[in-house]
Amino acid sequence: MIAACHNASRRQVRHFPACGIAQEFVIEAVMILPESSGISTQHKFSWPWAWDGQEAVAPAASDDGDDMPAPVDPVYRVRVRGTAELELIWEIVQPHDEADHFSVAVRRKIGLVRLSADERNDRDLRLVYGSALDRLLSDSALRARIGQRVSELDLHESLNQQGKEAIKKLDERLIEAALPRDLKLGLTTSQGLSIGALIGLLAQKDGVSLPLTSWGAGTRRMTALEIASSAEKEASVTIIDEIERGLEPYRLRKLINILRAGHSQTFVTTHSPVAIACAEQAHLWYLDRTGGIGALPHAKIVPQQRRDPETFLARVAVIAEGPTEVGFLRFLLEKAFVTDPLDHGVRVCDGQGNDATLNLLETLAMAGLLFAGFVDCEGTAPGRWKALKQKLGDRLHQWQEGCTEQHVIGVIPEAKLLDLLKNGDGDLDGERLRTLADRLGLQDKQPAAIEQALAAKGQTWRAVIIAAATGDKAGAPAGAEKTWKSHSRYWFKSENGGRELAEKMFALGAWEAISLQVFPLINAILGAAGRPMLDKLEP
Repeated sequence: MIAACHNASRRQVRHFPACGIAQEFVIEAVMILPESSGISTQHKFSWPWAWDGQEAVAPAASDDGDDMPAPVDPVYRVRVRGTAELELIWEIVQPHDEADHFSVAVRRKIGLVRLSADERNDRDLRLVYGSALDRLLSDSALRARIGQRVSELDLHESLNQQGKEAIKKLDERLIEAALPRDLKLGLTTSQGLSIGALIGLLAQKDGVSLPLTSWGAGTRRMTALEIASSAEKEASVTIIDEIERGLEPYRLRKLINILRAGHSQTFVTTHSPVAIACAEQAHLWYLDRTGGIGALPHAKIVPQQRRDPETFLARVAVIAEGPTEVGFLRFLLEKAFVTDPLDHGVRVCDGQGNDATLNLLETLAMAGLLFAGFVDCEGTAPGRWKALKQKLGDRLHQWQEGCTEQHVIGVIPEAKLLDLLKNGDGDLDGERLRTLADRLGLQDKQPAAIEQALAAKGQTWRAVIIAAATGDKAGAPAGAEKTWKSHSRYWFKSENGGRELAEKMFALGAWEAISLQVFPLINAILGAAGRPMLDKLEP
């Protein structure tokens, strides 16, 4: 909207939503406009609105009985309308909701820095009317002086003899036809062409002066931004489309730091995780594949923003509670998509624990975005989880109780339980055997010794494997609590471990029982990614 409001000339509207021109569109913004913008000296007075921290509201009457309101934080509502006649109309909205013309004079005093994703920002490096270089120099007579100097050049004398003879013969033909005579070569112009378009900045490289327009895309964009910032006005807005374009990660970080240190309000679009990760002080808005757009509260998403910024760039983000769930679900989705789910924009992200995952899922749900979740049940915040489930439906899977390891190990046939202790080579894993022996108070970690101890204590292989795989501290001797808790890292408490658990779930015949609970989530994710749903998932 700011880009449209800044352009003082009448021009056709270039794009309507879905190319439908019958219905007008309106784009509105709330801006702070200082006195220097001339907002208070227009022919018709523009009344300010009050800012309540979230939106512009009608200002309250002054306490001193004066009819003129005096809001603490005065702001102005401005908008641009695209009409069915393909015209743009700029308006300023008064607090009583009537709209007046938003004058050209005020629009021109709003400093605008635009860096688009195409080559059009190169105009800011040339002396085109309204470009950043033109605003920086602020010399209205410069073009006239340049034109005068160029007109003094005798271009006709630059012709070779053959060219001069050709002009002479043409002159004779025009005389015979009673047309203008005495021809010579000179500098001319036409509508749409400007001598300023031929004038731009040069910079030296290896002793040679080169036009800045011939340098790399990233260098051109950063230079255009510096030029525009040098001419920055009190009321200024910076708009950058695909900020990462042409920039290495270190230069991208530098550019974002420059923007953060400036006084201009900046709007940026990006597909770069680097840009998202280093823009911690920015307010993020997320646009999902359905066209839904929502604000992401900074305090609730900043840990995920630092840790895994690609969460906010995925077509469908799936928030899994921890590394086990990430590896487990990725394996299932690879089977469902018959390829890496990332190829379809589906990213499984680590939510870093039950509480953190709940906060993140609630934040994404509040923003109305398209995502999914896969979590354990720890018995905390049942009301919040229930409300979230009602909102997300099958896109949220939470076990009825317990965790992923408990459910999968709990349905593996008794005769195949010892296969959980085997490594990729088919040998029994010594570390896993040791965790079981420790829990039974044994020095000997051989399966026969463990079998004998289990029988003596009235325990089962299933129970002790689940306890070790989940790091259960119940019953640990004094001082051994941390050791027992760490047992889980030798089992499935990692992304690779989660994948191994999923592989063994299929190999050991547990998928049929687990699929009844997990399959609705798989199909919901497929549907969210625009893929056909499945009747079953083959082992």
